[in-house]
Amino acid sequence: MNARLLVTAASLAMTAAAGTAYGEDLTLCWAAWDPANALVELSKDYEAQSGNTMHFEFVPWTSFADRFLNELNSGGKLCDLMIGDSQWIGGAAENGQYVKLNDFFDANGISMDAFIPATVVGYSEWPKNTPNYWSLPAFGDVVGWTYRKDWFARPELQAEFKEKYGRDLAVPKTFAELKDIAEFFQNREIDGKKVYGAYIYTERGSEGITMGAMDVLYSFGFKYDNPDKPYDMEGFVNSDKAVAGLEFYKSLYDCCSPPGMSNAYMGEGVDAFKSGQVAMQMNFAFTWPGFNTDPNVGGDKTGYFVNPAGPDGEQFAQLGGQGISVVATSEKQEAALSYIKWFAQPEVQAKWWKLGGYSALKAVVEDPGFATSQPYAQTFLDSMAIVKDFWAEPSYATLMQSSQKWLHDYVVAGNGTAKEALDGLVADWHATFEEEGKY
Repeated sequence: MNARLLVTAASLAMTAAAGTAYGEDLTLCWAAWDPANALVELSKDYEAQSGNTMHFEFVPWTSFADRFLNELNSGGKLCDLMIGDSQWIGGAAENGQYVKLNDFFDANGISMDAFIPATVVGYSEWPKNTPNYWSLPAFGDVVGWTYRKDWFARPELQAEFKEKYGRDLAVPKTFAELKDIAEFFQNREIDGKKVYGAYIYTERGSEGITMGAMDVLYSFGFKYDNPDKPYDMEGFVNSDKAVAGLEFYKSLYDCCSPPGMSNAYMGEGVDAFKSGQVAMQMNFAFTWPGFNTDPNVGGDKTGYFVNPAGPDGEQFAQLGGQGISVVATSEKQEAALSYIKWFAQPEVQAKWWKLGGYSALKAVVEDPGFATSQPYAQTFLDSMAIVKDFWAEPSYATLMQSSQKWLHDYVVAGNGTAKEALDGLVADWHATFEEEGKY
């Protein structure tokens, strides 16, 4: 961040601590999804208390990154507040697109120790694992699974499954068990309707297949680089274990996914599950409240489970979620900071959870009643304890384009081998980092 913006952030921290700008119109930019509707409802309290008026710019996930990264890169002034994806933090910090919040947090008694550690690292810090904060954790999210609990409980299916596999039809603890279950349900008729084993991410245009494949590859042993030598990817991105993980992901797509799902992401998964097409569904945790209340699959019909373990017992899950930042080009930064101060309050975070938002505040998630407050609450906690995330580098968009291409070409199009796909990914990522002067 340049010196001018650092001075601006420091002075705003003091003025925001002393008082609030009244009567401002603020625009918050985020994705168009159910949690955004919950935030609109939550923000009515802020409007009443502050005298400011909130406006919202929500964009579908398939266009989310293109729309708002273009806004940041062009220096646009549409957004005063941005709930940007976790992977954007490096570029937004290094390019001076977000206001650094350290002084503001200090002046207002906001401690990052009060939030789930993984969300602080994932949504707020750049460089990673340093106390340099560019956002407040706003929405904790992670890839997990829903399953048809009512189908699993049917005595005739229980008996058939146990005879075939020698174990109970139950939540899978490993990916091998998950595939057995998916094959068991594939093309089965339930209540007069053909159903399928598992829905997984395959979308190519934005980030879908990367989020899905990495969610599996982590537990097979994939690593982004050498832990002892940053950006050294050979033998880590394309290790034998990573190759096995990608082969597994393709095999799950080939054997057990519904037809017509060659370019599918979050919305298609929601539709497939709610319409009764699949026994299990990969998706981010933000979808769970909607399933719980759905007239077709709600209540006891749906269960939730953590991403399973890989062959060697490793168990990780793809981090989702976002932090809320003040956009550096905003002309209403003082008011925008007052919104973050309000949003960080424990009572606001508790209401955020009740409305369907996933709070990352420890005071909320560590409350004794949290784990039983919703059927999916414990699964959310367990999942957030094992998260990993995609590159958060300034070159995030280029890195993502490469992974989308190589993964989709292999998994969906069937081009080449898993080893060739990961070798190609290493070559592309190496070229990107070389251009950035990382070597």
